[in-house]
Amino acid sequence: MSAPRTPRKVFGHLSLPERSYVADALRTETVGGVLLLLAAIAALAWSNIPTLHDSYESVTHFHFGPGALGLNLSVAHWAADGLLAIFFFVAGIELKRELVAGDLKDPKAAALPVVAALCGMAVPALVYTLTNIAGDGSLAGWAVPTATDIAFALAVLAVIGTSLPSALRAFLLTLAVVDDLFAILIIAVFFTETINFAALGGAVVGLAVFWLLLRKGVRGWYVYVPLGLVIWGLMYNSGVHATIAGVAMGLMLRCHVREGEQHSPGEHIEHLVRPLSAGLAVPLFALFSAGVSISGDALADVFTKPETLGVVLGLVIGKTFGIFGGTWLTARFTRASLSDDLAWADVFAVATLAGIGFTVSLLIGELAFEGDAVMTDEIKAAVLTGSVIAAALATVLLKLRNAKYRRMIEAEERDDDLSGVPDIYEEHDPEYHRRLAALYEKKAAEHRRIAEEKEALRLAEVPGGEGDEGDGPA
Repeated sequence: MSAPRTPRKVFGHLSLPERSYVADALRTETVGGVLLLLAAIAALAWSNIPTLHDSYESVTHFHFGPGALGLNLSVAHWAADGLLAIFFFVAGIELKRELVAGDLKDPKAAALPVVAALCGMAVPALVYTLTNIAGDGSLAGWAVPTATDIAFALAVLAVIGTSLPSALRAFLLTLAVVDDLFAILIIAVFFTETINFAALGGAVVGLAVFWLLLRKGVRGWYVYVPLGLVIWGLMYNSGVHATIAGVAMGLMLRCHVREGEQHSPGEHIEHLVRPLSAGLAVPLFALFSAGVSISGDALADVFTKPETLGVVLGLVIGKTFGIFGGTWLTARFTRASLSDDLAWADVFAVATLAGIGFTVSLLIGELAFEGDAVMTDEIKAAVLTGSVIAAALATVLLKLRNAKYRRMIEAEERDDDLSGVPDIYEEHDPEYHRRLAALYEKKAAEHRRIAEEKEALRLAEVPGGEGDEGDGPA
């Protein structure tokens, strides 16, 4: 008879290479998230202080660039179409890496984040649609609450001092990667009105040259950066959103390691570009996109207009129940069970945290209501409001479990044998136990030596020495 199959665990321990990659990626994203948070606060202050408001408008709408190439754009437009192309380039590399070396490589493991991300986008869209049908509002913004901002979510964790076990952080990161992929597809399919086929054909040719150079092993930023700019410019002029060029180039990079390589080219380039994306591109986009007028009447309008209310409810309720429901259904129908250290309350808290939709939500809001400046600002205010509510709820839920998370992280990072590798990855290795035995024997020998010295000192302090003849009574 065959041995009974062990039920698959979800949110179990990551492999050591995956754990290292996730730790490095999240460290950069956390720093970038804090900068993103500061940029959003700066934008709100800049646009709402009366003496500074006009300067914010002037800078945001200042145009520059070569008009002959169709690139005489405003600062805000450059930030949305140019800087976010860097963000989506990194997203493309992340997605490629997940497909060839990460969780998405294994169909069984990929089912969880993919289904969770799909449900986490479908349910917010449904919530928005139902809210606007009931309130006789515009359905144009259905895609606004579908995106999750991983950097902003990690910034919230950093600010409130709450840690998540590595498995939940990896789930959040993979979820955001899949989320970004579908957001890119939404932008490409639903927000492309007219297409300039000549420009699009030129962009495709440029991408083909980019791919060919990569396959030939050509190196040098001075080759790829100018080519990338040409591809981006052609994609922009084609009518397809220019950020698609970024993700397309990211997906073309090789992300598997060959013999003799410590890191793949994709991982190496991601390591170089991610700080630029998280530390500069995304915060600058936030600075020139999040500046909306905040007042009591404006906040009241967020909860009274169907379009803005749909965004808030989509982010706070739709995201939470979509991701949680997708995760629960996947575990239920694949007969998987949660890791022994976690409960479904932890998954619900992470799903609530994923309701923070900022960068891509702001971008889609601008695309959905392009030409309607008033509604665009109201949608931005709704995105900010929904993200703040989701962050507050997640803070409360995660704080309730924080003591348990700290114990789990301590267990994950424990290295009793001083090998530099956490014990959880070595506990079945005989060498690990030999190292532990040697350490314990060394400690035991040290304690015996200390005990012997103390005993010798005690005997030396006894008058005449214990047991000397002639010291007793006659």
